[in-house]
This record gives sequence, structure tokens and C-alpha cells, in this order.
Amino acid sequence: MRIEEETKLDYKDVLFRPKRSTLKSRKEVDISKEYTFKWSGKSFKSIPIIAANMDSVGTLDMARAFTENGNGLSVAVHKHYPLETLKKYYADNGHENLWYSIGMVKDDEEKLAEFISQGGDPDKVCIDVANGYSQHFIDYVKRMRDKMPDVTIMAGNVVTGEMVEELILSGVDVVKVGIGPGSVCTTRKMTGVGYPQLSAVIECADAAHGLGGLICADGGCTVPGDVAKAFGAGADFVMLGGMLAGHDQSEQELVEEDGQKYLRFYGMSSDTAMKKHKGGVAEYRASEGKTVKIPYRGSVHDTLQDILGGLRSTCTYVGARRLKDLPKCTTFVRVSQQLNTVFGNG
Repeated sequence: MRIEEETKLDYKDVLFRPKRSTLKSRKEVDISKEYTFKWSGKSFKSIPIIAANMDSVGTLDMARAFTENGNGLSVAVHKHYPLETLKKYYADNGHENLWYSIGMVKDDEEKLAEFISQGGDPDKVCIDVANGYSQHFIDYVKRMRDKMPDVTIMAGNVVTGEMVEELILSGVDVVKVGIGPGSVCTTRKMTGVGYPQLSAVIECADAAHGLGGLICADGGCTVPGDVAKAFGAGADFVMLGGMLAGHDQSEQELVEEDGQKYLRFYGMSSDTAMKKHKGGVAEYRASEGKTVKIPYRGSVHDTLQDILGGLRSTCTYVGARRLKDLPKCTTFVRVSQQLNTVFGNG
């Protein structure tokens, strides 16, 4: 047993230090980025925010809204859609803003193989597991890279540099970073395992970029400023769950209690999700997610405007003309308090 004494930080522990800027307006800021992926060799230009592959966030309705908004955001589509539904969407809309999601179970792999054999073209695949530290996961990633040499692969989750390097060397283009920071994730409570997200992003980005790989900061963002902090810390993509929940595009049943409308939001390792998709919680495991009611928030378009507007504003405060330049313009200041909450947290 040993203890690391160095302090690790979350988004709430820092603020950006403002710097002199020549930018006249938020309009001057380019928040899109273009990447060429290490292993697939494909190029991709977008605003690098991804809707998480949760069945109330990573929906096809969300993908349609992102397309209508014309902002280039993408969606990691949850893995529980019927094959025919996925085929129709890909055929009608293409694959540009979609990540096809799978786990490590045999059914997921067979479904993906059938999708491809029937003409589907998932050019971006997200291999999502709760614990990216198993050798079985590394071996699986290697095998999938061998089977799909031209597909862009995002995989995780991990939170330390050495596993980021291991995954990139095993064929992953984008490593997903985050264990336990999500708003409906209870992994830290149930297992005691985790890593403060800001420090995880900083350390994992450094490891990935040294090998020509990329990272996606997954979880822990609660406000637009957190999204900016993730990019400032070196994240190439940011994945959002709770910030995109509760909208029309969630594809969840709207419920009304005492005149207030709600939508359910739950972790994909929660009792709710496992009962819905697997018939219940397996006897060898425990639920590692919770279920909450989110006040109905209407269409996602206004929320996207807040997120993207906040990101542009951050760039103007630190003098970054492009999102690509934000890490170079970032100095974080340690704080004990971010907000004046005398009139509430809003």
C-alpha cells in the first residue's frame, strides 16, 4: 500500500486566469477542430463535443437535433437500438456525426458484424466499458483494430497515463478518460475507485499526445465553464451526459407531478438500465448508477447555445482565437470557491 501525496484536482477546484486579448467579439472565435486519427488515418472536423452513449442522451433524435443545429457536434449512439433502426438512420443520414457504440459482450460484436455485412458503414466506433484496466479489454481492442483497420476507434474508460499509452499502442485513436465523475455514476461510492477529473484530463492528454493519440474527457461537466476547463486542460473531445439530459431529444417518457414535468435520467450501470436492457442486475455485481428526475428542459437547442456560447466567451477571456489554441492560452488558478451563492446556485 502507498499514498500519492500530490493533490489532484476537479473542475470545481480551478478557474481560468484571464489574459490580455485582441479579440473584439465572440464571433471571431473558431470552436471547431480538425483531427487526423492515428490509426484509421481519417480526418474529422467538428465542434468536438459528443453526446454520451446513454439511452436518454445518445439518441438518434439527439443526432438529428445536432445535424439541424449545423454545429458539427456528434453523438455516441447508445447500443440498444434495433439493427433495423440503426441501418435506416445511417442510410438516410450518413455517419458523419455518429459514433457506433459497443461493449465487450458477444452480442454487441455480432450485431456490429451483421450491421457491416448488410452495408452499414460505422466509420467511428466507441468501445465502452466501465473498467478499462483489464487485460481482457486490451486484448479485445487489439482484436477489433485488426478486424477494422480503417475504422476510427474510441475506447475507455481509464484515468492514468500508462493505460492511455497502452490503449493507443493497442490501436485506439481516442481514449475515453473518466472513472466515476458522472452525475448519475456511483462507482466512487460503491468501489472507492476514481481520479479527480481535471487532473486525469491533464495527465492523460499529455500521455496521449506524446504518442500521436487523442483523448475524450468523459464526465464531470456540470456547467459550460467545465466544458471549457476540459478543453483548456488538453482534452481533444468532451463527452456530456447530464448536461444534455431532460430534453425533447432524450426519447424518454414525460411524467408530470404536482404540475411539474420531468424526464428520467439514469446511469447505464444503474438498476434501472440493467432491468430495462438485461432483465435485472446480475447476482455477481452491484448497481453503479442512480436514477434521477430531471425537470423537463424543452429542446436541446437552447442548451447547446449556452454551452457553445460559454466556450466562445472563455476563449475571448484568455485570447484564444481558435479552440485549438485554448490549452496554450490556459493558466488555471487554484480556488476554494467559484460562485457567490447568496441568492442560490443558478
